[in-house]
Amino acid sequence: MQPLAGKVAVITGAGSGIGRALASQLSAHGCHLALADIDAASLEATAAPLRQEGLRLSTHTLDVADRDAMHDFAGAVLAYHGGAHLVINNAGVAVSQTIAELRYDDFEWLMGINFWGVVHGTKAFLPHLLEQGEGHIVNLSSIFGIVSVPTQGAYNASKFAVRGFTEALRQELSGTPIRVSCVHPGGIRTNIARSARFYQGVDGKRDAGKAAARFDRLARTSAEQAARIIIDGIQAGRPRILVGADARFLDHLQRLLPANYPRLLGKLLNKG
Repeated sequence: MQPLAGKVAVITGAGSGIGRALASQLSAHGCHLALADIDAASLEATAAPLRQEGLRLSTHTLDVADRDAMHDFAGAVLAYHGGAHLVINNAGVAVSQTIAELRYDDFEWLMGINFWGVVHGTKAFLPHLLEQGEGHIVNLSSIFGIVSVPTQGAYNASKFAVRGFTEALRQELSGTPIRVSCVHPGGIRTNIARSARFYQGVDGKRDAGKAAARFDRLARTSAEQAARIIIDGIQAGRPRILVGADARFLDHLQRLLPANYPRLLGKLLNKG
């Protein structure tokens, strides 16, 4: 098992959800923390109780879609902590809309955070990890980086892109001391549905409140449970981390019925 005590963990999207749960649990494992989020108030809410743990902690308010800001972030982390060992590119957003009606600015906003944020975080810290001769990059994809559903075309595109990017990175770093993991959460009870740019649901109706309530019914895994699974995967050095029974089921379904899973998945979603 990979030891975590004394390591510096970098987490984007640390202001809520999985990012907040990871910060809390990695702190309990003895990690020093460099936490980033675009929302300063939420970021402080994550950091405040962890400052009592006696470990080094820094907070950084930034937009992961901003390349220069991400590289400045890496420089600030290295200057304050003296290094970084675990880089978790977690920040993410969602848009619910059909591709025919999806606006370019919404697509660009989502890709800037979900895909380019991962690229920026990886590129900003990778030279240091290689020079240091130690490190682990963890990129958050989704079960929607394995299967696709209607009205999630932009989200699917970003998460499939994260998966492809991360799997290529893992192959390129084979034989080096740098580990790479891709995480595929299923339905996790976070605020992503409520903070999404919601335009149209699967049934063609536009009701963000009902969509969020439906998401809550389908999301069976808490952020705390997700964080535990991810940390277990990190310690075990797993290249692929599926989070939740739904993620495992849909992964198996896609492998079994690669061309026909959408029909069965559609029935399951309509039933839910």
